[in-house]
Amino acid sequence: MKKTDCHITDLDYGQMAVYDFGGIKLHAYKTNDPIDDEVFVLENGGRGVIIEAPCFFDNIHELEKYLEEQGIAVEGILIAYHGAGASLLPGTKVYSTSRADAYNHNGGGAALVGNFTNAFGAAFDSQIFTTTDFIEAGKLSIAGIDLEIEDSQDAFDIRIPAINAVYIHMLGHDCHSIVAGAGHADAIIAQLESYQKAGVDLVLTSHYTPEDLKDAQAKIDYLTELKQVAARSASGEAFKETVNAEYPEYAGGNYLDMTAGFFFPASE
Repeated sequence: MKKTDCHITDLDYGQMAVYDFGGIKLHAYKTNDPIDDEVFVLENGGRGVIIEAPCFFDNIHELEKYLEEQGIAVEGILIAYHGAGASLLPGTKVYSTSRADAYNHNGGGAALVGNFTNAFGAAFDSQIFTTTDFIEAGKLSIAGIDLEIEDSQDAFDIRIPAINAVYIHMLGHDCHSIVAGAGHADAIIAQLESYQKAGVDLVLTSHYTPEDLKDAQAKIDYLTELKQVAARSASGEAFKETVNAEYPEYAGGNYLDMTAGFFFPASE
């Protein structure tokens, strides 16, 4: 299915794009919140599983209202990279791996939540989800939907065979990403190339509307160029200046700042 084959509805705060695969529907919720969160609901005949959660109260309430209006009974929430927003659907099972749970409670995810809490105050739900069901890499079924859990450096990614899609933390074909050095860039490239080889239709991420393999190739090209620019740059500032000149319309300048810090730790 193409990334444009969906029905889009504007909500009060966010926007919902619904992809109908026949037996299964994908509800892609673009929150329009200050950190551009994207949340996914897989529906199987009125039964649902959520991938990640919105972390601003307005979006949490809006998603809950939407689910009720659509008659979707959520049987589980998968929490990988985004641990905040735990007021969503209290009493619902929360699935996560031990690695992701540690990342969100004590690691980099927890640090980000602290920063966002300071930045956004009462609008931001800083409550961290408590994992009720620990899972491991391998096959899993929730709401009658088969999923394949794959460990990542910080948390986990998800393959969704029934809709020929994958979920990862970030892609963004026209925005910068956090790249923790050349080795990390190579790992992302290898991951995206594996999706190309598998012929995946949709790539779902936490901060962008559904993308496709053309977008994956754009990111591969970007990462390849990023490594080359870093290799010939004398400092982080020179690196950023060149990257901005080559990708002037790319969003996510704060992510480029972080990437420069990884490639040039002594100069940042």
